[in-house]
Amino acid sequence: MKTKGMICLYLVIYVLLSGCWNQRELTDMAIVSAIGIDINENGLYVGTFQIVNPTGVPGTLQGGATKGSSVVTYTATGKNMVELSRRVSNKVSRVIFYSHANLVVIGEKLAREKDISNILEALDRDIEFRKTSKVVIAHRSTAAELLKVTTPLDKVPANKLTKTLEFSEESWGDTFSLNVQELIESLTTEGKEPVIPGFKITGNIEAGKKDENIQMIDPDTVLKAVGVAVFKDGRLVSWQYDQEARGLVWVLDKIKQTNISVDWENEKNAIAYQLLRANTKVNAEMENGKPVISIKISAQGDVGEVTVPINIKDLHVRTEIENKVEKDIKNLIQHSIKRIQSEQTDVFGFGEKIYRSYPKKWKKLEHDWNDKHFPTLKINVKVDASIIRSGLRNNPFILQMKSNEE
Repeated sequence: MKTKGMICLYLVIYVLLSGCWNQRELTDMAIVSAIGIDINENGLYVGTFQIVNPTGVPGTLQGGATKGSSVVTYTATGKNMVELSRRVSNKVSRVIFYSHANLVVIGEKLAREKDISNILEALDRDIEFRKTSKVVIAHRSTAAELLKVTTPLDKVPANKLTKTLEFSEESWGDTFSLNVQELIESLTTEGKEPVIPGFKITGNIEAGKKDENIQMIDPDTVLKAVGVAVFKDGRLVSWQYDQEARGLVWVLDKIKQTNISVDWENEKNAIAYQLLRANTKVNAEMENGKPVISIKISAQGDVGEVTVPINIKDLHVRTEIENKVEKDIKNLIQHSIKRIQSEQTDVFGFGEKIYRSYPKKWKKLEHDWNDKHFPTLKINVKVDASIIRSGLRNNPFILQMKSNEE
């Protein structure tokens, strides 16, 4: 009995310690850093796979030396995303590994002609692909062209794009980072259309493919975050830039930091208000049987620059600056809303707010919401801005200079 018991114990241990049945050797893996998706003249998908070149990444060779490009790209054509993945394996000598892919680039032509939900369905279903991967639209170019541009500072171009999105979102606010999961939620949410950040190629596309591009003090070709792409029914309909994009991002409550330039008397852009914290609350109400959207925005910031001789310690002066900031922010947001209403696509999610607050009313509006009700929707905007600090100096030295002259 004792012997049989020991045999059973050994069998259990053997099963538990059987090792990793699906292990993969690092030397047999092709690590994908980004995926680009385009469409050709025949309506077929064209996939571009940006794969890390181990011998080209600094530190992988003795002494930190590098050999060749940090990444290589392979392309494949197919009827769907699965076919793209299978076909590209014919060109790569290793197993395609998607778990480290942190970027998906969609070409503008594809975004305008095809419903992008078909692409996302395959990515969402793949057990290896990360849903936290960022998504961008290639502005006025193909995804393949964008992924083939070499980048200084960040040797892997995919890292350059994702980091630029994050820093631009933190400092200026005319764009924001969006991942696959968030995009799918926008596509599947009642009363809301997607909006996706854009990236463009500045300079010569062919020169950007060469290693010489990253060896120059002033590179011939750079990748730049530019505005946001507005979608309707899964297709790109327009681009929003600069102020209009900032207003859109503000309503979405994705603004983090930015700058508001304020006029003072006859001086244009005399005061720079640096936004440090912001909060946007959107509520749906009913007035005379019609939906009304109420937007309340709170903003807190510092005085970053003053080019006119004013006494910032004066309570009346500070109040007037705050009032001017509130007015500028309100105008910025109202202008962006009107622009989007003219596009007839509710990327703000106002319809979702109505759906959650008045589900029965929404049932009567949802069928022609974008084309009929959203463009004429009444929207009230209220802004409350405050100055937290005035920087290291209470009053500008320009005021002291003027006092000395007098």
